[in-house]
Amino acid sequence: MFELSISTSFAAAHRLDNYQGKCEALHGHNWKVEVTVKAEHLNDIGIAIDFKDLKAITNRILDGLDHTCLNDIYPFTEINPSSENIAKYLYEELEKQLTDFPVTVEKTSVWESDNAWAVYYR
Repeated sequence: MFELSISTSFAAAHRLDNYQGKCEALHGHNWKVEVTVKAEHLNDIGIAIDFKDLKAITNRILDGLDHTCLNDIYPFTEINPSSENIAKYLYEELEKQLTDFPVTVEKTSVWESDNAWAVYYR
């Protein structure tokens, strides 16, 4: 089994409804993102997925979040845009967009700061 990972980032504001603390107020983060996929086999040139393709697909998803207020974007109009929910959202969006590649999403990690992050996997 092979695992491949990329990292990228985006900037966005959010607030956590019903948090009862500072994070209930609108504030921003420079979010760091890591995506890990897995593959059982390599293609005839010895790769599972080109890193540039994985990063491009991830960045296309994140472009919809970048420099926004996450609370204004579905599904975060329905659920809090916590690091946990952002990681799950990214995982599910990647699953939909990687169907043409011989990889599966292993996990997504989202950092809201250097010392705090969430990981989603199934």
